[in-house]
Amino acid sequence: MRIALYQPDIAGNVGTILRLAACWQVAVDIILPCGFPASDAQLRRAAMDYGGQADVTRHANFASFEAARLGGPARLVAFTSTGDTRLTQAVFRPDDIFLMGQESAGLPSTVRDSADLRVRIPMAAGFRSLNLAVATGIALGEALRQTGLFPE
Repeated sequence: MRIALYQPDIAGNVGTILRLAACWQVAVDIILPCGFPASDAQLRRAAMDYGGQADVTRHANFASFEAARLGGPARLVAFTSTGDTRLTQAVFRPDDIFLMGQESAGLPSTVRDSADLRVRIPMAAGFRSLNLAVATGIALGEALRQTGLFPE
């Protein structure tokens, strides 16, 4: 299982996600550009003391990310407020890649539509979206529960 962050805007959210990924031993792909400087040192600082333990791969753009994953069995699962599958109805696989959109704009339709599955996290009426790090934690927690991949 992997997390892919599409052009994230906020360093603090990425740091929180990197910490979560380190604790749960899940790799992270960062699809550039970011809305903040994203050097190795800056990502480690954003993730605090766990940053060096996160498995992070940077991709120059979405095409580069797609090329790196081609040929593998991994399924691309986009998390979007317009997803046609509710989180509670989604069935996850151990090799899924969770694609999370920008904090400010979500996923462009061409990127979202390239996903094998589009999942939404249910929210009360009138709300637009959850915080990126919170949504990632909810999605990843459910997927690890379903697949039995939580670390001991």
